[in-house]
Formats: sequence, C-alpha cells, structure tokens
Amino acid sequence: MEKAWKTIIEPFKIKVVEPLAFTTRAERERVLRAADWNLFKVPADKVLIDLLTDSGTSAMSAEQWSALMRGDESYAGARSFFVFEKAVRDLTGLRHVMPMHQGRAAERILFKVAGGPGKVFLSNSHFDTTRANVEASGAEAIDLPVPEALDFGTPAPFKGDIDLRALEAKIRALGAERVAMIIMTLTNNSLGGQPVSLGNLRAAREISRHYKIPLFLDVARFAENSWFVKLREPGQSTRSPEEIAKETFSYCDGCWMSSKKDAFVNMGGFLALNDDALAQACRDEMILGEGFPTYGGLAGRDLEALAVGLREALDEHYLRYRVRSVEYLGEGLRKNGVPIVEPPGGHAVYLDARRLLPHIPPTGFAAQALACELYLTAGVRGVEIGALMFGKRGADGAPKAAPMELVRLAIPRRAYTQSHVDFLIEVVSDAASRAKEIRPLRLIEAPSRLGHFSARLEPAAA
Repeated sequence: MEKAWKTIIEPFKIKVVEPLAFTTRAERERVLRAADWNLFKVPADKVLIDLLTDSGTSAMSAEQWSALMRGDESYAGARSFFVFEKAVRDLTGLRHVMPMHQGRAAERILFKVAGGPGKVFLSNSHFDTTRANVEASGAEAIDLPVPEALDFGTPAPFKGDIDLRALEAKIRALGAERVAMIIMTLTNNSLGGQPVSLGNLRAAREISRHYKIPLFLDVARFAENSWFVKLREPGQSTRSPEEIAKETFSYCDGCWMSSKKDAFVNMGGFLALNDDALAQACRDEMILGEGFPTYGGLAGRDLEALAVGLREALDEHYLRYRVRSVEYLGEGLRKNGVPIVEPPGGHAVYLDARRLLPHIPPTGFAAQALACELYLTAGVRGVEIGALMFGKRGADGAPKAAPMELVRLAIPRRAYTQSHVDFLIEVVSDAASRAKEIRPLRLIEAPSRLGHFSARLEPAAA
C-alpha cells in the first residue's frame, strides 16, 4: 500500500516566475490615499501579495499554454469552439453551450431574458455581480442561506446549502409564477466559500420540479465544491471528483461559469442550458453584446485553454493540494487568535472583521478598514465583503449595515507557495494584534450599482 505522507506538496513544478513588488510603508500610505482607500484602485505593481480575487489570476499549465497555439481564430465556426463545446457538454450534459467573456456576461444575458420587473430570483446567496445583474433587469434577488451559514465562528460541513424550508415557503408566498429561477452558487462565495451538498442540491431540484421553476447553477468553483462533497458527505468518499461533478450538473436546467476561477484561464466563461427557446433568446442577446455564438467575446486560443482547464480542475492531486493550502492558512490564523469564517473555504479564507473590530460601528466599514490595514502593513491586498459591497442605502443616502463584515483573502490557483502563505499568516496576525488602533472609514461617494469597485472613502473623524 502506498504510504500516506503527512506533507501535501504542490503537484507541479515552477517553470516561469514573475517578480513581486516590494514597497515601503510610506509609499503604501501615499498609494492608499491616492486610491481613496479603495483597494480596487491600487496599481498592481504596488501590491506584494495580491489576494483581491482568485478570478483570472491563476497560473496556467504547460498543456494550457500549448493549447493556446492551437487556437483557430475564424470568426464563425472555428474549430476551437467545437473543442470547447465538447468539453462543456461532456462535463455538464447540457446541450446548448455559449462561450462568454466571463461569468457576469452570462448573468446579464440570462437575467435580461428570464428576469424583469415583478420577477424574483431565489438563491443560497447571490454574489455581487449576480445580484447587480438581477436587479438591473428590474427583478428582485433574495438570499435563503441555511441558518448556520451566518454563524461564522462555528464549523459545519455544508454551510453553502440553501434553506429548503425557507425556499418552499418563499415560493408559496410569492407564487411560483413570479420566481424566475432558483440559483445555487457552488461554492457559496458571499458567505465564506462554503460548499453545497449533493443532498441539498437534490432536494432543491425536487422543489424546482414540483413548482416548475428552472434550477440554475453558478459553477465558478464546481471542482472545489466536488472535492468538499467527496471529503465531507456520507457515501461520497470513494467517488471521483468528476463523478460527483457530473451528478451535480444532472440536477440543473442550466448553468453559467466564470471560468477564470476553477478552469484556470485568465479570461473566459460560458452559459449552458437545455431549453431550446431560452437558448435561442440568449443567443439573440449574445450577438448584440458578446459576439457571434461560436466565439462569444473570446479568442479561439482562450476557448482551447478553457477546455483544457475544465479537465485539469478535477485532478485529485491538484484538489487535495488546493483545499489543503487554504486550510493551512486558516489554521495558522486561528492559532494566532484571528477570527475567521469556519471552516475555511475552498478558494479563500474570510476574516471576520465584525468580531475582530467591535469598536467600529456598523456604518464604519469595518471590513474595508481591515483590508486597508493589511495593505498598509505589508502590501497584501484582499477584498471587503460587507457594507461597501452588499450594504443598502437609506432614504437619506446613508449606508446601512450588511449581514456580514468579512475580508476575503482569495488565493490564486497554482500561483503562490507555502512560504507566501506563512508570510500571510504573519502579516494578518500582526495587523490583528493592533486591532484597537484600526479606525473606521467614511464613504464619500459610490455608484448605486457595484459601488465597491469605484467608491471613494476616507478615515472617519476621530
């Protein structure tokens, strides 16, 4: 029998390197002021460890780089499209496959066709672009996470699940005809990167069929979700991630993916579904804004790399390393008393700024203040998931508290090593040790939709 080694190594070797950007504290202070205390505005060459997102920041494999050279750039009917289409169909079992430049393009098109005033979308949790695109259509987005999902300090195996009782009650209260679709986000990004169980997904499918409501999946992190199912759900340990993924897709009427996550590519995504009429309406809308249906805003080389990435994402050696490396970061922070969302997710560790910074009021943007402090401390860039991203505005325009105040440290795939993670543990723990010194922030201005991308803030008056 093969020995089970205690140390899980990176299942790859490094072939190309990119230098990191070292800065001084004084330089970072100037940069942050110029960026209006908004880390999205900080130039990447002023960031040492960039954990703003795991989207489009992965390291591609040698096979993906080779696939780029096979790209067919024909405007219509390119060979690369059919390579891509087959990869998606083989994985999902869905007939209509439309390439998109990224996930939010699929959301915009699908919700414009299926949504509209009076319609409602129900989800385990809508992420920022998902909610924005639902609301842009005139529809309403409602989150129905399981209660334990909001208990950030207590571990549970599947905190990404949807609350099935709440789901059925909401459908009955609204009337099934008003519900445009049920959306399951795998993994649940808004609330800690937490996985969804097959049992929960199967039950949600039964509800959707009973009420004749389409069930769609946001599968940006389908491979990581499949690995958590293998590790945590009874009866799944002997199955491969690919088998679990295919069962996952069997429960949906359609899905979309920002392939910049689990498929490793720097740009790309897709929309896939079975309904002929809905697919035709989406293609009509796609041609207006994305491009011809066989390229959809992507080059042929992107389609080739994406097809390879869908296969590589389900490799067990990679998934074991991926989830363990994130877990390792969470363990290090936990040992140093830093409050995080428990258990660590598959793509990120989420710091609980509300617990760490109880002196900052609900409207003081605790998570954004903590994220800025991490940048000032050592040039580490994370992203706020709290009042700036999801908070509502009152009638007077003043910000309201959000259900969470989290800082997501999203780990790019195959990009950083264990020494980088050890350094992160040191940096975050240092900032947390000075929690009482971190000041609240004040919002100067922000657009009404996705305002966190371009908001202007400043330290609040003492």
